[in-house]
Amino acid sequence: MTTTVLQELMDFLSLVEAEHYTRPSQILNRATIGQHVRHSIEMYQCLLSGYSEGTVDYAKRKRDIVIESSPDYAIECLQSILKGVKKYDKQISLCNNEQSFATSFNRELFYCDEHTIHHLALIRVGINEIGGYQLNESFGVAPSTIKYRQSCVQ
Repeated sequence: MTTTVLQELMDFLSLVEAEHYTRPSQILNRATIGQHVRHSIEMYQCLLSGYSEGTVDYAKRKRDIVIESSPDYAIECLQSILKGVKKYDKQISLCNNEQSFATSFNRELFYCDEHTIHHLALIRVGINEIGGYQLNESFGVAPSTIKYRQSCVQ
């Protein structure tokens, strides 16, 4: 699923104009599409950076302004993530506010995918406010929802 989600985001980023990527959205409470992209990318980056030590803490995102201001740089980050996620599953610890939870790399990768899909749905709302873009029907839609919709058509 990771490849599909990130490829869909990269396809979008290759089309979006920088002006639209960085424009505050009224409907998204003045957030930009770029900020939603950055947030999603940094979740994966946190997971990958914690892999070797076996610990992930999503609160320690870098909040890299370049990701949220440059669609091209965001694509570079996503390409790096796609290479980096090809790791063996292993047990890791998820840290959050002085608590630690047992989890696994694959479980957290699934979480990052689902989290990104949620942000893609918000990006869809923001891009609809701007207008002029044709997004794939699956953009920002969970795989289970797509499967359900397909079963209803038959």
